[in-house]
Amino acid sequence: MEKASIQLTQPDGVASDVEVLTFAKLKTMYLTDPAHYLNRELSLLAFNWRVLQQALDPSIPLLERIRFIFICSNNLDEFFEVRVAGLRHKLARGDTKPSLNGASTEQVLKDINERAHELVDEQYRIFNEELLPKLAEESIQFLPSSEWDDEQYKWLKKYFKHQVMPVISPISLDLTHPFPRLVNKSLHFLLHLHGNDAFGRDLEYAVLHMPRSLPRIIELPENVGGSKEHNFVYLSSVISEFAEDLFPGMDIHGCYQFRLTRDSDLLLEEGAIEDLASALKRELQSRNFGAAVRLEVGKSCPNKIVNFLLQKCNLTADELYRVDGPVNLNRLMSLPELVERPDLKFRGFTPKVPDEIVRRGVFEVMAERDILLHHPYQSFQPVVDFVRQAATDPSVLAIKQTLYRTGSHSAIVEALIEASHSGKEVTAVVELRARFDEADNIELAQKLQEAGVLVVYGVVGYKTHAKMTLVVRKDEKNKKLSRFVHLGTGNYHAGNARLYTDYSLLTSNLDICEDVHRVFQQLTGMGKVYELNQLWHAPFTLHKNLLKAVDRETKNALAGKRARMIIKLNSLTDQSLIEALYRASIAGVSVELIVRGVCCLSPGIEGVSENIRVRSIIGRFLEHSRVYYFYNDGEENLYAASADWMERNLYHRVETCFPILQADIKKRMLKELDLMLNDTEQSWFLDSSGEYRLHPTGETKPKVQEQLLDRLSG
Repeated sequence: MEKASIQLTQPDGVASDVEVLTFAKLKTMYLTDPAHYLNRELSLLAFNWRVLQQALDPSIPLLERIRFIFICSNNLDEFFEVRVAGLRHKLARGDTKPSLNGASTEQVLKDINERAHELVDEQYRIFNEELLPKLAEESIQFLPSSEWDDEQYKWLKKYFKHQVMPVISPISLDLTHPFPRLVNKSLHFLLHLHGNDAFGRDLEYAVLHMPRSLPRIIELPENVGGSKEHNFVYLSSVISEFAEDLFPGMDIHGCYQFRLTRDSDLLLEEGAIEDLASALKRELQSRNFGAAVRLEVGKSCPNKIVNFLLQKCNLTADELYRVDGPVNLNRLMSLPELVERPDLKFRGFTPKVPDEIVRRGVFEVMAERDILLHHPYQSFQPVVDFVRQAATDPSVLAIKQTLYRTGSHSAIVEALIEASHSGKEVTAVVELRARFDEADNIELAQKLQEAGVLVVYGVVGYKTHAKMTLVVRKDEKNKKLSRFVHLGTGNYHAGNARLYTDYSLLTSNLDICEDVHRVFQQLTGMGKVYELNQLWHAPFTLHKNLLKAVDRETKNALAGKRARMIIKLNSLTDQSLIEALYRASIAGVSVELIVRGVCCLSPGIEGVSENIRVRSIIGRFLEHSRVYYFYNDGEENLYAASADWMERNLYHRVETCFPILQADIKKRMLKELDLMLNDTEQSWFLDSSGEYRLHPTGETKPKVQEQLLDRLSG
């Protein structure tokens, strides 16, 4: 097709006259029609639906399939705690701004209600009808109280008496004991009682709160009744069976499990805060008691009890979820670890350390060439060793590092403390506001400060999400200073590095090291925006440079040149970048998007996004790396980044996007991108209606994650 003269179909569906399509014309095209966008919240629910579908995949080992049920449940918790709670806040403050797809807040909440109920119903159907029978075939079963034999009954009654009763406190409901404040996401029971207690009170209801210390599934010893290898009992079954022991002399007409989900987002007016850590500590104390957003009850709970709970929790029937099983499925996550059945789990693997690093050490290799690691296929240990060796190397003068999520027992944090104790200048930019890790990060910051580390909390109003480490070393021979840098797409969390796919770049490139130094200067000091050599960084140049890169491909396509982009992200929501991708598609650019989760761009719209293909890769590992590829008339620019294409990342966070400059590393990364684009077994393809379909053409090609395991791991 001749790129300079194209029959245009405008986004409103009205064809224009034949005219020369120029970049200026494209820039003025109306591409903000809500019909061209997908809703963010519904897209996130669609991601959780794809996660749930893994539980139906017969090629996945059984105990791993059930793990996807629990992951879906955990994701839904956060969805209600943050996204649904945020929409309710928006409604309460009278914000009438519609979503990208034009839906009002009321309509979005209505759509969420419908789809979330469908998702939860399907989740429990798969759990009960698909997975539990298959587990029973493998001698792994959950016993309802009706199937306990005498020996099991006696053992569980003893367990209740000695392990459960001592740690729970029944709360009767009367004039002096009003309905209690229920802890977010905790398991509770409402008991319907009849009779007078020791004080002569005629009670009707009581509440039991289950401490988090109590396991939600209890494994019966092999020598206690039954014939199965692994017999489990839900804690809820034990409570229901023996609750009468808590209320001697009273009749119990019913014992009903329920669970409340609350608004858990922290709202801090940072401009008015003098001490962020203290303010966060105060706010965290109330996180478990935010406004209720969802009530889960057991399927058999009578309407009278349900209505009582809804009224006490200030919720409506739309916010009620009746479930056919435990109300807290994600607390069953321990099941695969309790069952020693390697044949029912993913094959084990050893993340590989590149041979050259083993032979020579990370610093010696970095001094000569860049190192690229693809986790979890390749080990995170060289990154840990990079910091550890810097901590003990007498020639190292300073270490600077950003910390977003590290885990409670971090070898990297211990190395920073050791470096400080040995007299090195150590600076840690700790992001206290990493959602749901705030308490851990406050404790981490205090631990580092006590060790003499200079701790900085970043910049007010901007989360520090960049993953950077800078080491300054003095050469003993020539007395010159040299710098070494680690940049990553993921966090400094060794556990996540076994579960998330991410890239790490270790380099001594002079321009990149200088750029990282300047970004640290911005974070810890004050001054105007630094001009960087190689890095794009938010909130300053990242968005602008991304638009330039996309527009350059558009211009090349209009000039009749080959033009192509491959963008791998976790989420795509920024309207200006979506518009730029639409313009690129109209001009004829081939656009491949690999978007794991939320995608507000709608592919395949005639005249708008016909040249855009969107896939979501779901598998054993959580796809987390961000990679941007631009053909650029054969120059082939390749970047890795900490940032998704979301408003929060581009405008309200400190992020880094770094180029892949070394030819052999670039070639390798492009091959890995090609593997992703050739995969159909783990790829879900998005159509213009917002639906995802697995290998819609009928063809199947090897799972990309399995291929990378075979190629890269040890």
